Amino acid sequence: MKNFGISEALSKLGLKKTNSGTSTGQKWLRTKGVALSSFSPVDGKLIGKVQATDEATFEKVVKQSHQAFLEWRLVPAPKRGEVVRQVGLALRKYKEPLGKLVSYEMGKSYQEGLGEVQEMIDICDFAVGLSRQLQGLTMHSERPKHRMYDQYHPLGVVGVISAFNFPVAVWSWNAALAWVCGDTIIWKPSEKTPLCSIACQNIINEVFKKNNVPEGVSCIVNGDYKIGQQMSAHENIPLVSATGSVRMGKAVGKTVAERLGRALLELGGNNAIIISENANLEMSIRGALFGAVGTAGQRCTTTRRLIIHESLYDEVKTQLKKAYGQLNIGNPLDEQNHVGPLIDTLAVKSYRNALKKVKEEGGSFVVNGGVLKGKGYESGCYVKPAIAEVKNSFEIVQQETFAPILYLIKYKTLEEAIALQNGVKQGLSSAIMTTRMQEMEQFLSHAGSDCGIANVNIGTSGAEIGGAFGGEKETGGGRESGSDAWKVYMRRQTNTINYGDNLPLAQGIKFEI
Repeated sequence: MKNFGISEALSKLGLKKTNSGTSTGQKWLRTKGVALSSFSPVDGKLIGKVQATDEATFEKVVKQSHQAFLEWRLVPAPKRGEVVRQVGLALRKYKEPLGKLVSYEMGKSYQEGLGEVQEMIDICDFAVGLSRQLQGLTMHSERPKHRMYDQYHPLGVVGVISAFNFPVAVWSWNAALAWVCGDTIIWKPSEKTPLCSIACQNIINEVFKKNNVPEGVSCIVNGDYKIGQQMSAHENIPLVSATGSVRMGKAVGKTVAERLGRALLELGGNNAIIISENANLEMSIRGALFGAVGTAGQRCTTTRRLIIHESLYDEVKTQLKKAYGQLNIGNPLDEQNHVGPLIDTLAVKSYRNALKKVKEEGGSFVVNGGVLKGKGYESGCYVKPAIAEVKNSFEIVQQETFAPILYLIKYKTLEEAIALQNGVKQGLSSAIMTTRMQEMEQFLSHAGSDCGIANVNIGTSGAEIGGAFGGEKETGGGRESGSDAWKVYMRRQTNTINYGDNLPLAQGIKFEI
């Protein structure tokens, strides 16, 4: 299989056949943890190994990160922003090799890999401006000659647990904001994509070394779920930001809550597009197609359900079937291909089980799925995107299957469509395709979509960093990236100043002695 410059990319990113998976910045630590082997889902080949973090070394990392926090919080926020600005420049320099690594280690298309690195660059740009806008409010006091205001202070060490499907971007959403807020970061990446974390740390180290950033501001710890459990339970990590499955998020949330820490949870999605009878069909098909098959259906914002007005149902079904017939499935580094592999054979098993479940529950297939075999598919991770006609009440439809399976559901009224859209446990992303203003507004109203993201005339995926990202219900309720998401990385403090000569009490209380 053609290399597509992977060897050169690995070399530029400083990756070796065997790498330490634990770092406090410039220091790479030796550990007694097991070696994680990273196999590419593209061709099944071993890319490299990463030595996992053991419990004792994890404690050393937390100690170093906390020590760094005591120094880093004293650096003025605009100067912290300047460091993050330089991180953005470094990411621009390494965009091509890092994008290739993301594509090769995770399996998404090269263009999506480049897009993920661009998200990192964008969040750095956002954070630079934010570093001069960490603002609080000033309030009028009921007491004479008193002033009240609130302000935000750095929180401390932030633990980040990221998922395989966005192996670098989601970490950067947390890191860039946390750094300008004065926090330090300990990153536990997915054990399925460990090399991406090593590459990012190498890039960050170049910038931090030039700027004399304290050792411990950027840390990584690689390993399985046990390291995540240790991070969640650690009292010196006041905030744990976790992205992944609902099952994982519930475990993290419970553990963090037991010690009264903060948890920022970005969990599963079961996202739908409503196609109104007033929709632009060309836009609808394009939005549904990319939403359903982009990243081989392995986005938390993937379009999993298409809720179609009965008057357009047959036409949408026909056009989608035609569009799916034109998809090229293969090596994601080949820009002629639209769909790459699933992350591993366990994901393939989940995909096959879902197809089987659709039939068992009475669904029928518009486009049949299946596992691809033969030349170019030797890894066993390539599958056909499938389309099935189902009922929203099917058990399999209520679940999130991380694979390219699109469910078609028919509706009569907009109220019915919104009820179907909301009729799942997850609440991340949603969309409506319509040219009618009343339908747009109804979808976005209090009685409309119950998701954290609600779009009009675009699909469910492809969020920009300027807006807060996150969802409701079993999606976890967290918000990352833009808007005022930065506040979760800081502690809020209300201050009252008496500049008079008397001490009046609030609420007019009298206390005389």
